[in-house]
Amino acid sequence: MTEKQPPHIQIVIITGLSGSGKTIALRSLEDIGFFCIDNLPAKLLDIFLSSMNSNVSRVAIGIDIREGEYLSEMYNLLSFLKDKYKVHILFLEANRDVLARRYKETRRPHPLMALKGVTKLEDAISKEEKILFPIRDAADKIIDTSLYSPHQLREFISLLYGRRSTDKGMSVLLITFGYKYGIPQNIDLLFDVRFLPNPYFVPELKPLKGTEKAVSDFVLSRSETTDFLRHFSALLDFLIPNYIKEGRTYLVIGIGCTGGQHRSPVIAEKIAVHISQSYNIKPEIVHRDIG
Repeated sequence: MTEKQPPHIQIVIITGLSGSGKTIALRSLEDIGFFCIDNLPAKLLDIFLSSMNSNVSRVAIGIDIREGEYLSEMYNLLSFLKDKYKVHILFLEANRDVLARRYKETRRPHPLMALKGVTKLEDAISKEEKILFPIRDAADKIIDTSLYSPHQLREFISLLYGRRSTDKGMSVLLITFGYKYGIPQNIDLLFDVRFLPNPYFVPELKPLKGTEKAVSDFVLSRSETTDFLRHFSALLDFLIPNYIKEGRTYLVIGIGCTGGQHRSPVIAEKIAVHISQSYNIKPEIVHRDIG
């Protein structure tokens, strides 16, 4: 068997559907210290990786449908690279409606629409899904970016590959959301706090957000909230040390209420304090549905 690259070198291959956020993901990795290169011809990947000097410890490579005829060889090539190097394959995707909307907003043509016989955006998206399926099947992690804003996707990629506690070796991301807008993808733990008293029905609190003191005081003053936070914290106190012991490097927790405006942000902010004080881990918080 071919000898693997030294273990300190981290190689991330970013691929997936056009319009799913690959450029954002690659730039996020560049921002946290990865040496990044996009659309390198497939046949040059091994030569490129073999030429890396000892000063480069993290490399990210973008691969997509622009590889054209070389895509038919990509599955076998990725298998070869994973045998020779320490490689993590990240595949990004989004649902067809979201991809179509993104292309219409940017007014850029889909790469496959340049090919003869592909004239409709919907057909191009469908064709690309079929072409990339073998690569998707080989991926180590698949992220559906349908409900992520560019900022949220950058935060998530940074969490996965960069922002780690030096003492504990694990990062935590708290995502608050409204169920009426859909559940976020790629979460590890999901908590529904719609049973808590809703500030939405208090006229003076309705226009405010859960990050504001008046809303926080209202939610936290209720006995249901006190009991829930006690049980929530106890569960995390059991899970986090065991996740760290198991070698986990990140944990994504979703907390949802009806609209994502009031109750879930209050709970997330409180839980973030508990995690920070208990484990020397400073969680990232994304309030997805707060405008």
